[in-house]
Amino acid sequence: MRSIIGTSRLYGALVCGLLTLAASPGSAKAEGRTLTAQDYAQAERFMPYNTMPLVDHAVHVVHWLDGTHFWYLDHDASGDHYLRMDATSGKASPLFDQAKLAAALDHAGDKSAKADKLGIADYRVAADGRDDIEVHGKHYLCDLKGAGECVDRNTLVKTGKEPGVLSPDRKQEAFIRNWNLWVRDVATGKETRLTTDGVENFGYATDNAGWKHTDNAILEWSPDSKRIATFQQDQRQDGDMYVVTTQVGHPQLQSWKYPLPGDEHVTLIQRVIIDVPAHRVVRLKMPPDQHRSSLCDDVSCGEDGGWDDVKWAPDGNTLAFVSTSRNHQHETFRIADANTGEVRTVFHEDVPTYYESGNGAVNWRYLPASHEAIWFSERNNWGNLYLYDLGNGKLKHAITTGDGNVTEVLKVDAKTRTVWFRGVGRTPGVNPYYQQLWKVSLDGGEPVLLTPEPADHTITLSDDGKYFVDSYSTTTTTPVTVLRDASDGRTLATVAKADIKRLLATGWQPPEQVVVKARDGKTDLYGLMFKPTHFDPQRKYPIVDYIYPGPQTGSVATFGFTPSHYDNQSLAELGFIVVAIDGMGTPWRSKSFHDAWYGHMGDNTLPDQVAAIKQLAQRYPWIDLDRAGIWGHSGGGDATADAMFRYPDFFKVGWSESGNHDNRDYEDDWAEKWQGLLETHKDGSTNYDNQSNPLIAKDLKGKLMLVHGSIDDNVPPYNTLLVVDALIKANKDFDMLLLPNEHHGYADDTPYITRRRWDYFVRNLAGDTPPKEYALKPWPWR
Repeated sequence: MRSIIGTSRLYGALVCGLLTLAASPGSAKAEGRTLTAQDYAQAERFMPYNTMPLVDHAVHVVHWLDGTHFWYLDHDASGDHYLRMDATSGKASPLFDQAKLAAALDHAGDKSAKADKLGIADYRVAADGRDDIEVHGKHYLCDLKGAGECVDRNTLVKTGKEPGVLSPDRKQEAFIRNWNLWVRDVATGKETRLTTDGVENFGYATDNAGWKHTDNAILEWSPDSKRIATFQQDQRQDGDMYVVTTQVGHPQLQSWKYPLPGDEHVTLIQRVIIDVPAHRVVRLKMPPDQHRSSLCDDVSCGEDGGWDDVKWAPDGNTLAFVSTSRNHQHETFRIADANTGEVRTVFHEDVPTYYESGNGAVNWRYLPASHEAIWFSERNNWGNLYLYDLGNGKLKHAITTGDGNVTEVLKVDAKTRTVWFRGVGRTPGVNPYYQQLWKVSLDGGEPVLLTPEPADHTITLSDDGKYFVDSYSTTTTTPVTVLRDASDGRTLATVAKADIKRLLATGWQPPEQVVVKARDGKTDLYGLMFKPTHFDPQRKYPIVDYIYPGPQTGSVATFGFTPSHYDNQSLAELGFIVVAIDGMGTPWRSKSFHDAWYGHMGDNTLPDQVAAIKQLAQRYPWIDLDRAGIWGHSGGGDATADAMFRYPDFFKVGWSESGNHDNRDYEDDWAEKWQGLLETHKDGSTNYDNQSNPLIAKDLKGKLMLVHGSIDDNVPPYNTLLVVDALIKANKDFDMLLLPNEHHGYADDTPYITRRRWDYFVRNLAGDTPPKEYALKPWPWR
């Protein structure tokens, strides 16, 4: 159900597959064109791997080295350029000699290193002055001041291979081995065992959310690097999930703990604090907590790992944390004594649907020096910040008020009592999905807008909060990246301005932003529309709806600039109008907007999708309303099949990939947050029946392709097999492709599968003939 993060988060929905079958009687009206390999090559020109390299000087991500210096990656026709900027002067210079580094990496064993394409994931200066560089999954220590030499850091100190979590002083890293927590000294490699009673399925810091299971350690170091906050995760009574690999000979059985909605026993955590120098485990004096988060459906929500709902005091003596109930309706703010394990409950928040503490990161903060806490709440229908007294647990006052959301608190300066936060919908007349940066006093007052441009802003604050780098853009205006003063938003220097001359030379065009009314005829919905670059207003075009229904995100990945939105433009190039609409029930808007179909996940934004397409067809006579198709991945795969069953006379062709078609067969936390706890009525029906695709599969009329990876450990393949079984029992024709040994993302199968999806819509929705076995390029990020 979840989208893949990072680069693959933006393009994860491309991982799709299907069989091409001849159009059957009653399928979409045929025009009878025969497409050529050149037509598909034209479509491929607009795939992300072809468009992204043609955008020059689009700097989105920067990395602060200290309070006054940051590094970033710039790109142009000559390759990648790693630069360092001095915030005090606004001057940029090379971060290092790239040719020297490439040669040193090659000598150290990285034969793929090229001076113009180094692929550096992380860079910092090591304690001994050498450059600490992460590239292609390995860390190297490099001396580039002389002739240039790099050494694989793992060869310097012999240690275990378990992934570790570095302490703030970067001298130790904590890791899991045999269900127990250990630390290793970074300099010497010496390893020390911290816990002794961890056993299988009752281990320390283990990362298993059912849909995700890794070897990473989930924990939070204290600021002084002397203590670790973590948990012992109890899965001993959880149910199991199984998949098997396909191979010659006996298949390999894979099993792991995977609780489901309604299970009596689900994962619990017992919170502990570990005194690292003393090797002492302090168990918090409280009952076990649910394996839940105030932000997402895992205790670790962010891309960088960590334990989101845990905050240390600066002195490391106390720890604040938030407990979330199984159904996400009850939140409890607590403080623990790190020495004794005593726990004090400070305040609660209870909601009728589900609580979330922000977008992207939890927004609550622990301010022990002033005995206060910042708390996020949507109690007035919008996400705002509130200040609580830690002594009596009472609300002192609202920090922010009014319409529009605080999406993410970026920094709190307790001394100046200033909060910097990203927000949406707070500026009248601006697209409500455009993020902007604000600052406000903890004591209240009017927030100050620091990024006034009506655009989507990506913000990176310096560690000391004096500066921030701002990259802003829209779907039609290219990124401008500037260095700004965090006190007033003044522009101090221009970092880069994107140039798309090379992209435009390919015939590229941006998508069109569209605004339509929701199912209620009142609420504005925002989306993107893609037309062929050879668009002819005299033609009638079939329309394809790309859908991801949420509830944790929507169909539109960003309203900022990107040269490719999945493969939407490529599909449009084959003779379609393609749309992506964020319907009601998706985030970033009001709480009531997000709650639109709480407890009725079978809604899947589909009433809004149908209403939007009908409005667009009225607005644009070149849209053929009789030829509407739909496709999506994961939650979008669920929504696609749902659309074909629930609106069988509207959607004629559907492509459903890896869908969670009945959330009773998907991990417990997902549905129990959005659908509620499972209830069985006296007649045997349940409150989950309204979201079950197998129960309405009998209503299929059009062409439907079902696709799933055979070892999908996020959405197990049995979700699709439930639909298959229902379709067979209803005597319905359908198409299916099972991808051997593929997970939730389709990896090396992606180019083949993408082409087959194009073929499916070309043949069955447009009524045209695709070229035979066109081969898309392998995807470079795979």
